[in-house]
Amino acid sequence: MPALTDSYGRVHRDLRISVTDRCNYRCTYCMPADGLDWLPREDLLSFEEIERVARVCVEHHGIDSIRLTGGEPTVRHGLPELVARLARLGVDIALTTNGSRLSALARPLAEAGLRRINISCDSLHDGRFAAMTRRDDLPNVLAGIAAALEAGLHPVKLNVVLRRSVNDDEALAFAEFGRATGVTVRFIEFMPLDADGGWTSAEVVPGSEIVAAIAAVHPVEPVRRGHEPAARWRYLDGRGEIGVIDSVTEPFCASCDRIRLTADGRLRSCLFATDEVDLRPTLRGGGDDEAIAGIVAATVAAKGPGHQIGQVAFVRPHRSMSQIGG
Repeated sequence: MPALTDSYGRVHRDLRISVTDRCNYRCTYCMPADGLDWLPREDLLSFEEIERVARVCVEHHGIDSIRLTGGEPTVRHGLPELVARLARLGVDIALTTNGSRLSALARPLAEAGLRRINISCDSLHDGRFAAMTRRDDLPNVLAGIAAALEAGLHPVKLNVVLRRSVNDDEALAFAEFGRATGVTVRFIEFMPLDADGGWTSAEVVPGSEIVAAIAAVHPVEPVRRGHEPAARWRYLDGRGEIGVIDSVTEPFCASCDRIRLTADGRLRSCLFATDEVDLRPTLRGGGDDEAIAGIVAATVAAKGPGHQIGQVAFVRPHRSMSQIGG
């Protein structure tokens, strides 16, 4: 099968699928205080449509990794059914979630075929967590992390976005939480995908600063980096590792192998793409698999060299992170 390759020679094997734009949080960097207008139900791709796009990408283009995102994917009714459908494709299935509903869903998801999970949590302090998410839900998230570990999901990764003067004092606390529980903590630089459009570079905590703060207490060494977005560092005492996704200060665009499908069927070649291609007319208008495969190939072929954050040419995408999927 032909590899899914762009004009810069990057081979794409990772498909990120947003299953809903809805979320049970109103995080301060994802949504305005009064929330967002959710998509009408009929605009969302059905499970059958999601499965078809995924199957075409696997069979025609060699996609071997699928990650389900949102919004918050666990608010989509019947999510284990979708996981089971995709698991039958024989590829690696992962999920990114805020963890608030995992106590009930971790085991059904694992039994359906989910193998890996990323849980987003930006503070280990109850009051701060509530202020950042506009929901007092940290105990549920911590219970969800425990449930994911108990269900045998591996690895369980904790995604943490640190912001200057907001939660940048928690790097070491998160590292020690990971060391104590066996969870792999990944620190993600704050990106210009906030719904209010108020992002500034002054709020970014560089990955190098985070690693230095942790290494001063728990020495680390770098792990060779592949196509994964995170630069990895393992503890010298053998008690796990941390990851840093430094997409603002150290972009990894040259090795990016991801494409994204939004909840309403828009195909995006980059998280920061300013254009997207609507697959719904083809899916719902009688288009065959070859037509879908051709659209996917053409979208990836047109992918630019990188996001250009911090440069004059950078243009913010019109959707926020919660509307795109991570």
